[in-house]
Amino acid sequence: MWLSFISMGSMAVAAVLIYVARYVIKIRIISIIVSIFAWGLLLLAFILMIPVLGGS
Repeated sequence: MWLSFISMGSMAVAAVLIYVARYVIKIRIISIIVSIFAWGLLLLAFILMIPVLGGS
């Protein structure tokens, strides 16, 4: 159960970070760093969701 909460939370944070990187941050290098971090969170969420969808 906790894995699914962490996974959903990291997906939500990643979505907010992608929005911030695209529309709020004007400095290109910081925007790229924030985007890479957001994609890492999405990858983490995907990896954590595999056992949740697989069941016990």
